[in-house]
Amino acid sequence: MQLQIPIMFKKFLLIPLLLIETHQVISQSKKQISPEQIESKITDLMAKMTLDEKIGQLNQYSGDWEVTGPVTNKGNKLQDVKDGKIGSMLNIRGYEHTRALQEAAMQSRLKIPLLFGQDVIHGYRVTFPIPLAEAASWDMTAIQKSARVAATEASASGIHWTFAPMVDLSRDPRWGRVMEGAGEDPYLGSMIAKARVTGFQGEGLGHTDAVMACVKHFAAYGAAIGGRDYNSVDMSLQTLWQYYLPPFKAALDAGAATFMNSFNTLNGIPATGNSYLQRDILKGKWNFTGFVVSDWGSIGEMVPHGYAANNYEAADFAIHAGSDMDMESRSYINHLAALVHNGKVNIALIDDAVRRILRKKYELGLFDDPYRFSNAACEKKTLNKPEFQEAARDVARKSIVLLKNQNQLLPLAKQTKSIALIGPLVKAESDMKGFWSVEWQNQDHIVSLFEGMQKQAGNTKLVYAQGCDVTDTSKANFAEAIKAAQSADVVVMAVGERANMSGESKSRANIHLPGVQEDLIKAIQATGKPVIVLVMAGRPLVFNWTADHVPAIVYTWWLGSEGGNAIADVLYGKYNPSGKLPMTFPQTEGQIPVYYNYLNTGRPAQDNAVSNYSSGYIDLTKKPKYAFGYGLSYTTFEYSNLKLSQDSLHNSDQLKVSFTLKNTGKYAGEEVAQLYLRDVVAQPVRPVKELKDFQKVMLQPNESKTITFVINKDKLSFYNDNLDWVSQPGMFDLFIGSASDDVRLQKSFKLID
Repeated sequence: MQLQIPIMFKKFLLIPLLLIETHQVISQSKKQISPEQIESKITDLMAKMTLDEKIGQLNQYSGDWEVTGPVTNKGNKLQDVKDGKIGSMLNIRGYEHTRALQEAAMQSRLKIPLLFGQDVIHGYRVTFPIPLAEAASWDMTAIQKSARVAATEASASGIHWTFAPMVDLSRDPRWGRVMEGAGEDPYLGSMIAKARVTGFQGEGLGHTDAVMACVKHFAAYGAAIGGRDYNSVDMSLQTLWQYYLPPFKAALDAGAATFMNSFNTLNGIPATGNSYLQRDILKGKWNFTGFVVSDWGSIGEMVPHGYAANNYEAADFAIHAGSDMDMESRSYINHLAALVHNGKVNIALIDDAVRRILRKKYELGLFDDPYRFSNAACEKKTLNKPEFQEAARDVARKSIVLLKNQNQLLPLAKQTKSIALIGPLVKAESDMKGFWSVEWQNQDHIVSLFEGMQKQAGNTKLVYAQGCDVTDTSKANFAEAIKAAQSADVVVMAVGERANMSGESKSRANIHLPGVQEDLIKAIQATGKPVIVLVMAGRPLVFNWTADHVPAIVYTWWLGSEGGNAIADVLYGKYNPSGKLPMTFPQTEGQIPVYYNYLNTGRPAQDNAVSNYSSGYIDLTKKPKYAFGYGLSYTTFEYSNLKLSQDSLHNSDQLKVSFTLKNTGKYAGEEVAQLYLRDVVAQPVRPVKELKDFQKVMLQPNESKTITFVINKDKLSFYNDNLDWVSQPGMFDLFIGSASDDVRLQKSFKLID
């Protein structure tokens, strides 16, 4: 997409460049001001504001290019800024654009600065792996680093606020937005939510390398029925609290500045107009002091939901429910004043929302200097630093998951004379960035698999054939690919999705490899050459024939700017893959939803086998293709010597779990050791197992380490049917292993009341 300057802003870009270029370089943090001083300043400012000016602070518009929703070009946005009718804008970036608009805001009566938001989802100028791929790293330091780099670049480009992280738990890979989240598990998702918020916000708001995090989508969007984007959600409150809310709470506890509500209805009530979610839980029980922004147009979407008769009613429902800022529906700017005048809305509700938004503007230091994030020198020296590119490469390597490596085909031997690179995604560049990446007019170089292999091939001859495109139905080019395979010692194939096949509004009923790609794999496998298949995608895909017949399979996801280099690092053994799946991979769509932490039944199937009068399918095992937590290494790990500090514990006790982890192979490598628990008897019933802790451990060949986990009451607690956080006395099974279905060590202990 070509980035163009909106016509309405062009005259403001005539500000003398000298003024911009010589603007004093911004410091790393603003002058310290106490929370009490901020509240006093807000009170003084609000006393001067008219109702229309207050409502303006609750109104957010998009720029007229690079939009993430339907464009609304009504009215004169620039004049609205000058009139104090806009509090925030999204899809505005770059020091020129943001400074020009702040100049307009400084012509308003009260000179309240604008907030600039952007979907900085997995990198800004330097693109990191898609979030689901990063979740596969199980590496919180790497994930935090990714967000830290993104925030540093984005803030240097005039952005104050990112609409990330998405912390929606999802058990349905048909939903395209799984690529934007952390997968299916509330514990792993909570850890990742904390890491992302910490990375985005750095040392705190007010530092000019920090952006406000926006935790989304509140709540339960990931449970959209049928995996169909924007669809309704219907679940028990116990399920909501036990599984879907914990990552949001973890993000809040990490200091997240803002929340975004979601498009879906929850048990018949649109999230945007849901007082239980926003007033009772978020701002009530959790005492959230930041502000809530609607998703794109979601206030107005209460009308097609059938919840509100018109936007007047929708604005009424939203402000009462606790939605503070209206993104692009124009419901607040057009109707809130009338609602106040007609006695429908108490001014106190508007004052509360305005105060929340102004508080963040003060905390960012925008009242001290509206242009402190819009600085040419800072932008130029910050974007695309070599160390940022190296960080992207490192995170990409850690995100790759080795699914199969029969006969140790990988890593590739340096003495390999020739390699055939076959498949529609071998030379993919823009796709490598994945969905929700930031587009640039002058696109930065993106490393394809082909280029990455070229750099490391040495004297190895590389032969290329596309074979087919991603969605081709024709096999016309198979012959060329077969010839290339026959001429080589080893074949590396790159198949999967295009980047725009996963993401928002990219739900798929069929998640098999698209087109004739699996037929191409069959044809190449039939040559008798050793075949390595790389799957590039934004979601779990179904590829059963490949999984059963091809000797080596690597799930690379979409890895960002340095993807090709990272994949080559793994294929050639410069990096030993350590990724673990954050979502269960189904055998077919008929198993969905499929997830590891399910509840047992009164008639469980034995060993996933088909049988009459048990919970299963008569035509398919209920076992997934690849389980949550699964991922191989070039080396092997041995688990032994499991010890518990005691056989029972009281509510106030801690139980220490220790075991020995040994690298028994010939490569140095990292293992993600996982701790699962099962509450054997409880009311209500508990899952067959739940992830409660993990450690990622680096070991040299033949090296051993003692790994220790600590179990306390919190790890044994859950929400009962009254939504109380409780633990119940009884027996617990403890599992230590390499994946949710690969338990290596097991013991039981008892909780005593």
